[in-house]
Amino acid sequence: MADLCRKVIAVLSILAVSYGPALAASPDPVKVEHGMVVTAQALASDIGIDVLKKGGNAVDAAVAVGYALAVVYPTAGNIGGGGFMTIRLKDGRTTFLDFRERAPVGSSKTMYLDTEGEVVKGLSTDSYLAVGVPGSVMGFETARAKYGTLSREELMAPAIRLAKEGFVLSQGDAVSLQGGAKKFRKDKAAAAIFLKPDGAAFNAGDRLVQPDLAAALAAISEKGPDAFYKGTIAEKIAKASADNGGVLTVEDFAKYAVHEREPVRCNYRGYEIASSPPPSSGGLIICEILNVLEGYPLSYMGYASAETVHVMVEAMRHAYVDRNAALGDPDFVENPVEKLLDKAYAKEIRDRINPFKAGVSKELMPKGFGESHETTHYSIIDDEGNAVAVTYTLNGSFGTGIVAPGTGILLNNEMDDFTSKPGVPNLYGLVQGEANAIEPHKTPLSSMSPTIVSKDGKPFMVIGSPGGARIITITLEAIINVIDHGMNIQEAIDAPRIHHQWLPDKVYMEPFALSPDTRRMLIAMGHDVDIDRNWPIWGQAAGILAGGESVSEIEKGGGARYNGAIDSRALSGAARGY
Repeated sequence: MADLCRKVIAVLSILAVSYGPALAASPDPVKVEHGMVVTAQALASDIGIDVLKKGGNAVDAAVAVGYALAVVYPTAGNIGGGGFMTIRLKDGRTTFLDFRERAPVGSSKTMYLDTEGEVVKGLSTDSYLAVGVPGSVMGFETARAKYGTLSREELMAPAIRLAKEGFVLSQGDAVSLQGGAKKFRKDKAAAAIFLKPDGAAFNAGDRLVQPDLAAALAAISEKGPDAFYKGTIAEKIAKASADNGGVLTVEDFAKYAVHEREPVRCNYRGYEIASSPPPSSGGLIICEILNVLEGYPLSYMGYASAETVHVMVEAMRHAYVDRNAALGDPDFVENPVEKLLDKAYAKEIRDRINPFKAGVSKELMPKGFGESHETTHYSIIDDEGNAVAVTYTLNGSFGTGIVAPGTGILLNNEMDDFTSKPGVPNLYGLVQGEANAIEPHKTPLSSMSPTIVSKDGKPFMVIGSPGGARIITITLEAIINVIDHGMNIQEAIDAPRIHHQWLPDKVYMEPFALSPDTRRMLIAMGHDVDIDRNWPIWGQAAGILAGGESVSEIEKGGGARYNGAIDSRALSGAARGY
């Protein structure tokens, strides 16, 4: 992990040395005319582009990439987790697939509490009790069958080959696996896959072979989702769960279903945003913050100025208290969607923001109180203009770090995204309420924000990121950096970030995000501003801009059709196009 920290700090140091309005340290976006795939692992990006070149559409490529990442990006790529997919078809129709993990039927509101009513450390993160019913396999097949054009066998073949034959680890791959070595050593099945026979971590240049995962993928390819949800895979996971104090059953797998939902939609300065609805908080809270910020001339106020940061922080503060107190699975709770998207409500929040003084989070405490961050996001657009944004996750890095013997599948620790106890922070420091309490078959609240932005009826931007609770602000800031601050897509993604999530009442910043003068001004206003060194990586955003590399180039009518960017924080990612 130390190596990973050093690499990330090095990237941010480069940005800081030459940072200016043009973010000169960022490389140019990848510019192509026909199709673009941006993922956190170059081999997966290559597979996605191959699908597009063979005539598949963006959904086909998304399915192939999803399975490929399960092999080559085990820290977050998965078939043992779940996620969300936002789809914009070439005719302008948009839809959203919720293939998030679900709570097993044996779950209960107090399952992580001891006899004194206190949260037992590790139960919701490092045990079989932490595992939600995985949704990725059903999600990918639903997307392919309804919106794709190619066969499941064709789309899964590259992932099966990579798992069976193995792939050579890049430096970024090796660093990731080294970071998970301690976790792997606690689970015999995981250690057999992700550590050398002597228990040492893999290095760059080593080959990672995953025969059990290859067999599982081959079964899914041949028999479809039933191989996962109603076959030996489900039986093996359920048995391992029962043998180790978990509550997952074969019935939980058999009852899993994908939900197709309407995306959250809002308008920001003439741009149409389509993003994730509940059970994700991402789209709603991005839109709520954007609605508040729309009332301020951010481009005039300036990127990273004290004035701009102040209003961004206050908008985040108000939005996150709404997120953490009011939102949950729409099949179980009533979400105040219309209110949070209302421009009049945004004005109410602006009216409460003092332009010269920081707010106090405790004064916004809601009534009734008494997500490493290892997710991954990928963005795809094809020659016909179909666009797909996918964010899926195991929750923490490598999830639980547990592999059910004989499956090769890393299992998620997504149950930690529920409220274990109102007022007690989760893995990401989020303090949540009763709306997100654990119930059987319920979906935990998420921050994942796969987002597609359109302008004048055409796709404009495909964007998203991992990052736990910070997914929302990472995605938000990329959008603002492009629309308000005139950055190109690579600059917008690389720019240093800030974050506020209501509680704790602190402005977190990446190293070099704010100048000393700006920090002093914010502190004088009452903000608690601190460099967050506990999070070496603030997301790994993946974005595409259509029509040019920046708004100014688009407005001039020039530029490549598609401009792709993978975050400079991503050690093994790539934007690929043709």
